[in-house]
Amino acid sequence: MRDLVDIGMGRTARRAFGLDEVEIVPSRRTRSSKDVSTTWQIDAYRFDIPLVTHPTDAIVSPGTAVAVGELGGLGVLNAEGLWARHADVDTALLRLVEAAEKGDDPADLVRALQRLHAEPIQVELLTEAIRKVRDSGVTVAARVSPQRAAELTPHLLAAGVEILVVQGTIVSAEHVTRDNGDPLNLKSFIADLDVPVIAGGVHDYRTAIHLMRTGAAGVIVGHGHCAGVTTTDAALGIGTPMATAIVDAAAARRDYLDETGGRYVHVIADGDVHASGDIAKSIACGADAVMLGAPLAVAAEAPGQGLYWTSAAAHPSLPRSRVVPVVEDVEVDLKTLLFGPSGDADGLVNLFGALRRALAKTGYSDLKEFQKVGLTVRG
Repeated sequence: MRDLVDIGMGRTARRAFGLDEVEIVPSRRTRSSKDVSTTWQIDAYRFDIPLVTHPTDAIVSPGTAVAVGELGGLGVLNAEGLWARHADVDTALLRLVEAAEKGDDPADLVRALQRLHAEPIQVELLTEAIRKVRDSGVTVAARVSPQRAAELTPHLLAAGVEILVVQGTIVSAEHVTRDNGDPLNLKSFIADLDVPVIAGGVHDYRTAIHLMRTGAAGVIVGHGHCAGVTTTDAALGIGTPMATAIVDAAAARRDYLDETGGRYVHVIADGDVHASGDIAKSIACGADAVMLGAPLAVAAEAPGQGLYWTSAAAHPSLPRSRVVPVVEDVEVDLKTLLFGPSGDADGLVNLFGALRRALAKTGYSDLKEFQKVGLTVRG
């Protein structure tokens, strides 16, 4: 029974919950963290940890995509980002960092990012960036927006992309338009590809199951929301608290599994993760993996050098992300950030070591089992 509340005469709204409002309930047993598995597999690709990077230039360069892959996660390069537009990305990013250090107005930082993205995409630069990842031997993934998916995907596949991510703030299976151009039909688009497609973001059961019916191998829940950075709720008034959104998408996954007689679609949670406990809660709510953004911006390898933004920041007319410094007491290398050791007591370092400990403390041996853990809601 859905929890509906009256918000006025004749109008109700559903009560929804964020990750900060739910808690994981221990079971009657515990186990050693050495005896649990955090492996995750989508299609033919297996990963040691359920990590997918948010496709922003702030945290993912070809080099960091390789580093994430070597550490067991999936690094997703933004195929419409700076590495596809500038031959010297380091210099371009340095201008942004210097502007932030001078204390420029936040709106000026967004405008600077918009100017960097005003340069056209150059296929040869995009191909070179993907080649660097491919040559390392890790799984190659790249993100395109729904608007440019048909245009860029052939180049991405030719360059060696193995997992395609079609991601926007809000992605639907059915897009209605009065323009002369044909909208992207995800079902036929995916059917014509030989690589798995992860699509999103979605925020509710109905959209999630519609995307699953397109043939997507994975569905992204959320739009990378993190406090102080994303502004989709302010700009568009759109959003669903993440705990409820993940649970709804997991319910769609279960119903679609029954509907198809066994086709499993992965749920990837993107947003509301601030510390390692939020990763555990995302999996507990039903996610198969988490898409991390801001928590990775403190890594020494992050190209944003302590700045963070999402790909929505560079929209030419309606940006929905700020460019902000990630203020932390310590800068760590990526391996330490993911696996420790940690001197931080707030869950900001050793992100996936903490996930292993959460599984162990609640007695579960792997991620699929952990999705069944009990949850409570704060009063």
